[in-house]
Amino acid sequence: MNDTLNRGVSDHAVKIPDKPALIFNDESRTFRELDDRTNSLGLAVRSLGLLEGDSIAIMLPNGIEWFEVSTMADKVHAAIVPVNWHLKRDEIAYILDDSNAKLIIAHADFEDQVRAALENMHGRKLLLVGSDGPDSYEAAIASSASDAVKIVTTGYPHVVYYTSGTSGRPKGVSHDAFDFTKPLSNGIGQVQLWWWSEHDINICNGPAYHAGPFAYTSVALLIGATSVILERFDAHGWLNAVDRYRVTRGFMVPGHFVRILEVPAQERAEYDLSSLELIVHAAAPCPIRVKQEMMELLPNCQIWELYGASEGGATRIGPDDWKRKLGSVGLPWPGVGIAIRDDKGNEVLTGEKGIVYITPPTGSSKFAYRNDDEKTGEAWIGDSFTVGDMGYLDEDGYLFLSDRISDMIIRGGVNIYPREIEETLLKHPAVVDCVVFGVPDPRFNELIKAMVEVRTPTDPEELLEWCRSRIADFKVPHFLEIVPELPRTPTGKILKRYLRDQHWADQPSSVNTA
Repeated sequence: MNDTLNRGVSDHAVKIPDKPALIFNDESRTFRELDDRTNSLGLAVRSLGLLEGDSIAIMLPNGIEWFEVSTMADKVHAAIVPVNWHLKRDEIAYILDDSNAKLIIAHADFEDQVRAALENMHGRKLLLVGSDGPDSYEAAIASSASDAVKIVTTGYPHVVYYTSGTSGRPKGVSHDAFDFTKPLSNGIGQVQLWWWSEHDINICNGPAYHAGPFAYTSVALLIGATSVILERFDAHGWLNAVDRYRVTRGFMVPGHFVRILEVPAQERAEYDLSSLELIVHAAAPCPIRVKQEMMELLPNCQIWELYGASEGGATRIGPDDWKRKLGSVGLPWPGVGIAIRDDKGNEVLTGEKGIVYITPPTGSSKFAYRNDDEKTGEAWIGDSFTVGDMGYLDEDGYLFLSDRISDMIIRGGVNIYPREIEETLLKHPAVVDCVVFGVPDPRFNELIKAMVEVRTPTDPEELLEWCRSRIADFKVPHFLEIVPELPRTPTGKILKRYLRDQHWADQPSSVNTA
């Protein structure tokens, strides 16, 4: 492997100092500037008491600062904890407390949310991007000379992602318990898996607090490629950025495809998209028709699908195989094993549906759910883990997903777990009981529906407003139906699957939709 990969940004700052590492709006950061600023920032956070192995929570919108913080964290051997800035106070507080984040770097626009979340926590430090106050991010950088002590990158940051669980509380996915030698090998693996080059121009068009957009931009920094960062996804903005910067690759979700295809063909034709060589999409099932239309729009670009999770990667499928195996998510990554097991842990026959288990490559990182040994134990059987998806392997070893054990909803590539929404609704004084599940939607894959029993006449909008004030907007139901009585089993359990299946009756499955 090329020596350029040894230390990422710090090496590139010497070898290609003036090359843009990050571009955001009309601002750019060269590798030398990125290295200098993160060196100063690293010295500043050390002076605040941050120690090797501590966690840094990041609550920032897309921008150059996001990747300055992640690069700095790599330098000081801290783990980063991405925090979705749409979350409300209690949701933020849970993640900050559970991760034991010693430092929070947030945008000044979110200061009130963060300070409210930190109300009962002591000893946590806060730096604010976009602030001139005493907690200013820029003031911290200016407080330390970039060349006072040189801190170099190891090459790839250590991340603890919080992924929602069926219990209603998110679980922190930690790999190798802060072994900072492992992330670099994982990053190099991604370089090889997707044939990255230092000549690539990557586009980060999804929120950096999500694994895909963040990981791909981190790989670009590792290899010495340039990344163009979009503040948020907009179809015209994406088309313009690809044309303007001659973008070669990016990570997307099917919802992005849908919105690009909604742009009238004559408008799309105004943009030159011929520079695109590779798009990897994941996070939600892609309707077959949508993918076919994207392939027609980008005939010279390879569109690959990835199946995996924060816990680990699993399979991929390229355009040629996908045309032969419509609906498949492909073959395992090199060194990865896929097995289908029944609920007792026994492997099932080829073509038979069961629980999908993933075996990571020998010697690769092994995850655990932070502060939850029980959930960790439930996920693993020997050297294999499951995230609760169901599917089958065909005679050629291609994986097809068919359903999910859990009731997880995937809206536009974002995982949403109904339990948390149900618990929020149940706190309303008028609610007797409720059930929340996903219903099909051609644009977002799934939308959220709630069916609610009430004890007194209640306006559905009142219940939706109740949710909006307590949980993130993307978790608020799109549809809320008040019913006289919810269907139940003889023991009183709500027949959620029965209700969900009624809404999915015309769909081939709840995971792969045509």
